[in-house]
Amino acid sequence: MAKWTPKHEAPEPLEGPVVATIIGGTIIWFVLFVVQLPFYGWFDDRGTTWWVWTCLAGGGLGLIGIWYVRRRDAAIKRAAALVETRETTGEPQSS
Repeated sequence: MAKWTPKHEAPEPLEGPVVATIIGGTIIWFVLFVVQLPFYGWFDDRGTTWWVWTCLAGGGLGLIGIWYVRRRDAAIKRAAALVETRETTGEPQSS
C-alpha cells in the first residue's frame, strides 16, 4: 500500500479576532442552553436531553477556550514586543 503524500503545501493559518470569535461562540452555547431549559420535559419525553447537556458542555469548553486564547494572544504580543525592543536597542537575539 503506497503512502499518501500531499501534492501542495498547506495554506498558512488564518489570524483574525480569535478572542472575539471564541467569546461569541461561548455566548451562543450558553444562550442555547438557557433557551432549552424550559423545555427540558419535552426533551426528556423524547430521550433527547443530551441536546441540553451538549449546549452546557459547549459553553463550559468555551470558557476554557477563552482562557486559552487570551493567554495565547498575550504571549504573542509579548514575544512581538520583545523582538521589537531588541531590534531598536540592537541587542542580539538569543534562541
